Amino acid sequence: MKRAVFFDRDGVLNEDVGYLHDRAEFRWMPGAREAVKAVNDAGYSAFVVTNQSGVARGFYNEAAISALHTWMAQELAEIGAHIDAFEYCPHHPEASVELYRRTCTCRKPRPGMIVNLMKRFQIEPIGSFLIGDKLTDLEAAAGAGISGYLFDGQDLEHFVKRHLPIR
Repeated sequence: MKRAVFFDRDGVLNEDVGYLHDRAEFRWMPGAREAVKAVNDAGYSAFVVTNQSGVARGFYNEAAISALHTWMAQELAEIGAHIDAFEYCPHHPEASVELYRRTCTCRKPRPGMIVNLMKRFQIEPIGSFLIGDKLTDLEAAAGAGISGYLFDGQDLEHFVKRHLPIR
């Protein structure tokens, strides 16, 4: 069993500009790419878990999310870092797009995305943790049986290294 760090996306890895789906609007948070590399170098799996209600609201489609995540992966690869998997929830209980209108187990604060990744990748909950910028992120972590830390928006690399075991 492996340990993992689960990153919220908007407000943790990138600036939260609201319904981000275009790389032209994307800005990495300070130390974000280096934080992912530090997680990789520590032998942890790295995952992204993100609510993407913009799909449910009709602002963009799932292909736009996939394209953005592919681009993020390419950017990370340039410094030798990687995300093991990107998970997103396109649902919202008040969606304007009927296909996505539902209450689901994957939308944070529910833990579904984290639990699914833990099962799929055989992740050990003890020692694994989530970094989020909202209390709903921490609720999802607690629901999945892992620790959760509220990111202060400063330097993500420094923040992550405070929570990784010293090797």
